[in-house]
Amino acid sequence: MSPLARVAVAGAGAAAFALVLSACVPAAETAAPSAGSVSSSAAPSATASASPTASATPTPTPTRALPASCDGVYSAAMRSTLENEIAPLNDSEVTLLSTAQAPLLELLQTVPTLRCTWGGPGDRGLATNVSIVDTTQAATIRDALASAGFGCDDADGTTTCVIEQRGVSLEDRPYERGETQAISGDIWVSTSWINVNPDGYTQDILSTVGG
Repeated sequence: MSPLARVAVAGAGAAAFALVLSACVPAAETAAPSAGSVSSSAAPSATASASPTASATPTPTPTRALPASCDGVYSAAMRSTLENEIAPLNDSEVTLLSTAQAPLLELLQTVPTLRCTWGGPGDRGLATNVSIVDTTQAATIRDALASAGFGCDDADGTTTCVIEQRGVSLEDRPYERGETQAISGDIWVSTSWINVNPDGYTQDILSTVGG
């Protein structure tokens, strides 16, 4: 089965991309971490002395709306490039996730997100999630990426973090894969790719959605 059509299961200690290189093309991305590591489910226990007037702080309502579909994610020029080089858009058999990092997989389940994939099941394609995050969530993303060994740069108000790996498949075919994670204001673009990484892809999304 091809790397774009598989999802490997790993625990909360899932290694960063750079550490999972093997003699074959690795499975797509890891699934959600084990229950024992899900920090989002841990809440302070109630006590008898708790004030009856205490209440949880409400989650801020996002001020930006995501595009209604992937049609609103790319500029016309980038859309043309993707259609010519990596079609189709959103093949239902592609199960590649946009990240292999357990904390980010958790977060993606709690924030407004639009998923877009390019390519069919095979050894070439990418998966992207475009999400809306608040400042606390953005800090969580940056911390997780730094801990996972991503190389990060800050420019013009955007933090872009990248990690890549190369290897040889069981069929002795070389491959490349990686992740690009970017945060600009309240927009988070999370992308995992295999054997294709279009120039300017992430920046195009940030410019189009944030425009």
